[in-house]
Amino acid sequence: MAENGQETEAKFYVRDLNKIQTQLQALKANLIQPRVLEKNIRFDLPDASLRSKGYVLRLRYDTEARLTYKGASENERGVLSRREIEFVVEDFEKAKQFLEALGYQKLIYYEKYRTTYKLNESLVMLDELPYGNFVEVEGETIEIIRTLSLQLNLNWDTAIATSYTAIFERARTALKLLFQDLSFANFANLNVNASHLGVRAADE
Repeated sequence: MAENGQETEAKFYVRDLNKIQTQLQALKANLIQPRVLEKNIRFDLPDASLRSKGYVLRLRYDTEARLTYKGASENERGVLSRREIEFVVEDFEKAKQFLEALGYQKLIYYEKYRTTYKLNESLVMLDELPYGNFVEVEGETIEIIRTLSLQLNLNWDTAIATSYTAIFERARTALKLLFQDLSFANFANLNVNASHLGVRAADE
């Protein structure tokens, strides 16, 4: 997230994360967060008012626990931009209980492995989701994001203007899945391809 509290990023579905990582190393990007498992809970009110407005309230744990608010996103040329407020909380479980005491309910639980690189002032996240691999490129402007994406040999026309949870809903519909959580255990024996996710590979 930028210092101005605005998150601006492009997301790409890829078949081979190793090639992207090799290209980042060739560009002399700095590894700022080695591969780590993220556990996320997204919350909403019983009337689903946050989701209906495009807002996100998320509690995440990786190397620390963080609470995040995201405003409604704007899509410009495949790049999503939205207001983001995020801060560290001392105790993941107590933060969860706090939100539940205020009337918030779990909307979805989801997992991913993330490796984060920094190149100049931009971030590149290599994400392993239970249903496939993705790259997120975050920067100050669309042109900066586009330039870096092209340096990583990503097809700009395949940028995905939606969230991981929305992609999960596509997979649930396509594969007629009954489970509610986006976990590696739930997807262990499933064969998921790009058509199930409604995306195109950016590294073809």
